[in-house]
Amino acid sequence: MSEQNTYAENDLKDVKQLGLWASILSLGYIFWLVGGMEIVERVAYYGVKASASLYATDAVSKGGLGLTMSDYGTIMFIFALTQTFVPIVLGGTADRVGYKETIAISTVIKIAAYLTMAMFPSFLGFTLGAMLLAFGTGIFKPGIQGTMVKSVKRETSTMAWGIFYQLVNIGGWLGPLIAVQLRQLSWNSLFYTCAAIISLNFILLLMYKEPGREERLAKKAKVKSGEVEQKALWRETIKEVKKPIVMGYMFAFSGFWFMFNAMFDVLPKHIEDWVNTSTIVTDLFGAGGTQNPFWIGLLGLNHEGTKVMPEYMMSVNFIMIATTCFIVAGMTAKFRILSSMLAGCILCVLAMTLAGFTPMAWAMLVAIAVFSLGEMLLSPKKGEFMGNIAPADKKAMYLGFVMLPQGIGWTLEGKLGPWLYDVYASKDLLARDYLQQLGMAADKVAAIKNGEAFDTLVAFTGKPAQVMTDTLYQANNIGMAWYIIATVGAISGVGIFLYAKWVYRLQKNISANEADGAKETTVQSL
Repeated sequence: MSEQNTYAENDLKDVKQLGLWASILSLGYIFWLVGGMEIVERVAYYGVKASASLYATDAVSKGGLGLTMSDYGTIMFIFALTQTFVPIVLGGTADRVGYKETIAISTVIKIAAYLTMAMFPSFLGFTLGAMLLAFGTGIFKPGIQGTMVKSVKRETSTMAWGIFYQLVNIGGWLGPLIAVQLRQLSWNSLFYTCAAIISLNFILLLMYKEPGREERLAKKAKVKSGEVEQKALWRETIKEVKKPIVMGYMFAFSGFWFMFNAMFDVLPKHIEDWVNTSTIVTDLFGAGGTQNPFWIGLLGLNHEGTKVMPEYMMSVNFIMIATTCFIVAGMTAKFRILSSMLAGCILCVLAMTLAGFTPMAWAMLVAIAVFSLGEMLLSPKKGEFMGNIAPADKKAMYLGFVMLPQGIGWTLEGKLGPWLYDVYASKDLLARDYLQQLGMAADKVAAIKNGEAFDTLVAFTGKPAQVMTDTLYQANNIGMAWYIIATVGAISGVGIFLYAKWVYRLQKNISANEADGAKETTVQSL
């Protein structure tokens, strides 16, 4: 079988994109409805996800779980494995069962997840809650994204995916904003609130109408009558995954997703440990900070108004994307998809390097901003790319395949990212080492509960907390974890470059065959 015939079902042909306003005006109510569902889901999801490492490693005496980052890495390994591989295995189910049905089921599961976290504050309880949340998210995505693909015209797909990604990040911004204030009251307040928020999607589901439902039901009837033979879903999945264009995508992008997820799994803890965010508040409001509740809420400050909370530092990523993603989408609509994705990877590598280079708060904001621009160039394109090359009756299945490289990269990072942080940058572990250097007996150091070693060091030395933070930072190679993570991303960048060259050659060969009168193979912009 020729290379071109291998992709006869897949859609690889260039489709000219409409302009910015023409694209926006062409989007129907289904698009905006599923965008609303995504906002609701992301508010609840990131309300927990943005604070997860802080909750896990916070001392038990402060309401946390008292775990090490390596312990947290075990939870994230399970979480990432579940969330990323569920849509790969079950993504095609949404095409057959129905998008509305799978969205409803996922909402029930996610409510159960948040309630489990609230009711069982332990390593096992949080792990179980994380697994439920990951499973619910895994079956939520194919239904939402499958609806997107079927409700958006090809000539507006770049802008539609860019706007959709913008809506996702509105939810990503609001989630940490809520989390910052609620978790200062109690962690349970956060989990119960997230359960209430996700339940709002049941209201939106009442207005939802599945695009292509009649065709799906007609095909289902033909399958039931024996008129059409429907292959086993797992066989269809394996057949599609084995295609070189899917396998190449998986290997090229896995390293990027390792780096990408370290940003959200590990950086909040790094900021809490090493970045003095009070300098931002001082620069904005003066030495005393602010007691204005409006600014405390809007800027994600602690209740005293003296420092920016780690989750909100991270939410700069979501704010940037929520306010500018459609502009970036418009600017890159004429670019080849894979070229845009390669540029995004390079920017993210630079951001991770900067994050490890200095603990200055404003520099960290710059790193997050550069990372966000890279994300806008790459992440919205993954759904567009895979949705466009998918056969017409396998859209949700292929959108599940988007998670293949993310599944590999995130699962490895889920375990190794927090472990790297423990090795090079854990403030708790470094404080324990320093306490022994200062003469505290090893058995007394070992008896200190997780999350309380730095407070013990401050009390033992009698020096201010910021002085001891600076001392530990200067005495250790804190940035090494981020340099290693950035290196993984750089290697992935090389893989993306090679994959793009191969795909462009394939596209050129298919176009040449069509020009020679070969059987038309409908394909999309790569």
